Amino acid sequence: MQKKKTGLGIMIYFTLLIMLVIILTLGFAELITYVLNYYFHRALNISSTGWLMLFCIFLGMVFGRLASSLVLSPITRLGKAMETVSKRDFSVRLETKSLITEVRDIYDNFNLMTSELGAVEELQTNFVSSVSHEFKTPINAIEGYAMLLQEKNIPAEEQEEYVNKILFNTKRLSELVGNILLLSKLENQAIPAKKEPFRLDEQIRRAILLLESKWSAKDILFDIDLEETVFNGAEGLLLHIWVNLIDNAVKFSENGGSIKMTLRNKKEAAVFSIEDNGCGISEEDINRIFNRFYQSDSSRKDEGSGLGLALVKQIAELCGGTVEVKSVLGKGSRFTVTLKKE
Repeated sequence: MQKKKTGLGIMIYFTLLIMLVIILTLGFAELITYVLNYYFHRALNISSTGWLMLFCIFLGMVFGRLASSLVLSPITRLGKAMETVSKRDFSVRLETKSLITEVRDIYDNFNLMTSELGAVEELQTNFVSSVSHEFKTPINAIEGYAMLLQEKNIPAEEQEEYVNKILFNTKRLSELVGNILLLSKLENQAIPAKKEPFRLDEQIRRAILLLESKWSAKDILFDIDLEETVFNGAEGLLLHIWVNLIDNAVKFSENGGSIKMTLRNKKEAAVFSIEDNGCGISEEDINRIFNRFYQSDSSRKDEGSGLGLALVKQIAELCGGTVEVKSVLGKGSRFTVTLKKE
């Protein structure tokens, strides 16, 4: 939530200063001129006009110093901080007790800028370190099948198989890049995602349709009970949760298996549950399934990147929710997502 800003604008400050100078000059000029002339006129031989000019200069110096501390000093600090940022040090932050609204706005925007720049820097670092080894498998596969296609007299059936393998690994590589970028961006973002009201039950139905080719190929049966639910949240991000959970349930279900989904619209939260009767997860693996690149079933390593559940957890927590899992090895798993309402 954005903090309520209090303070006066810089124009108001300068207006008040100028008014104060005028009032002091007009109100006390005669008195000060008389006193100074009375004590120092003979010694200094300065006319009344001269004393008035000296008094105005003195006031100008005083209020100039005051204006400098209010405006120029914060600008000087900002300039030094920007010099630090130019050296790729994005950890610098500025604080101010200034009552001038413009100064506080500039400092707040500067801090937001450095936070976002730091997030981009972290994103680049994480991306390079995280994907360097993950890219090797699909790239090597693409290279290998492309080399096979260069051979002469290859049967048409084998050519088609090699092309399909190349397309499969290309798609896998694209999904890997997209998921890593999204995960790193979520972990480092400073600006919260925009929230809007939308039908959560309809979004889950769209996620099911997006994966139709996968569950129809395995003859998966669905038991769906979704209550009408209007939720205020980041619609684009939440779609990733349902797609990843449904995709996992389909992936780890046997042909002809079944998947049960429920959505309950409670007063304080929306609760989504998805349950499959697939291979399940061992107790040893269940505490690690939300880690990056972790895959409990090594036999299905080629079917994913191990980032889906990491994304689910990160998005749920970013939206103020939680993800729980219960599983029995050989019998299936149930994931429950709870999203608190505002």
